[in-house]
Amino acid sequence: MSGAAYGAQGLGLRVLGSTGLEVTPLCVGASPLGNTPGGYRHDVALDDALATVRRTMEGPINFLDTGNNYGDSERRIGIVLRELGGIPDGFVLETKVDRDMTSGDFSGDRVRRSVHESLERLGLERLGLVHLHDPENISFEEGVARGGPLEAMRALQAEGLIAHLGVAGGPIDLLLRYIRTGAFAVVLTHNRFSLVDQSAEPLFAEAEALGVAALNAAPFGGGVLAGAPSAQGFYAYRRASPEILARIEALKAVSARHDVPLAAAALQFSLRDPRIVSTIVGVSQPERVDRLVELARWPIAPEAWDDLRPPGAPPDHRLH
Repeated sequence: MSGAAYGAQGLGLRVLGSTGLEVTPLCVGASPLGNTPGGYRHDVALDDALATVRRTMEGPINFLDTGNNYGDSERRIGIVLRELGGIPDGFVLETKVDRDMTSGDFSGDRVRRSVHESLERLGLERLGLVHLHDPENISFEEGVARGGPLEAMRALQAEGLIAHLGVAGGPIDLLLRYIRTGAFAVVLTHNRFSLVDQSAEPLFAEAEALGVAALNAAPFGGGVLAGAPSAQGFYAYRRASPEILARIEALKAVSARHDVPLAAAALQFSLRDPRIVSTIVGVSQPERVDRLVELARWPIAPEAWDDLRPPGAPPDHRLH
């Protein structure tokens, strides 16, 4: 089918490392669309979810992120894909293999089931980019062991059910160990590179050296840097420390002084780093897709960046 003119409205396209895929610097995160258990404080109605997926696939963003354990996210995306007759030309959809959320099983057999579940929900015969998701729930040794999840992903790739492998999670030291295996073309981290927390620095530096494409998720820290009322007092979906809260208040003051929405500064902080191929932001309403593009284009003067990143700040608030 014919694709939208991605990049024609000023976002441009970037090559996603050795995958050869071309993606926009913005990626819509579909986790909120599936009413992921435990992750969000409100549900998204089916009609709103479908409208958001449709809006995303119209452009100018050509990149959509989902996962096996994101509630009904894959199934809802699959409804739209069936309407369209498949993934639009030039559009990139990534998903993730996940452990069994009831038993905790993250074996190679579970990975195979995860992939087949995703194929069924999405209505596809083959997946493009698939991440090993949240490997911190098992040891690294279990992850790379014979019969384990990495071996299963490589076998699925050899069988043609997966085109490209990625790894997505939180702890930076663990992600570093995974990308050093040479198995992954892409690495995704979340809540570790923002105006508040920049502890993903070592990961992005080594990924660049290894030729692994980097994706950065949650530049708003769970919504607080975008002004979400439900996120106030939290950072990365947990109660924020007094130091983090003080940092957020200082950022609000700086952005107000420069007449810049804090959300624009938080988003562009990630977008302007050349090591990051694309920045993933969870979206739950179709109009918020357009708002993301607006924030990405918001003019920010160089002196504002000087104030937003004062020497020695922010403190290293590492998440584990």
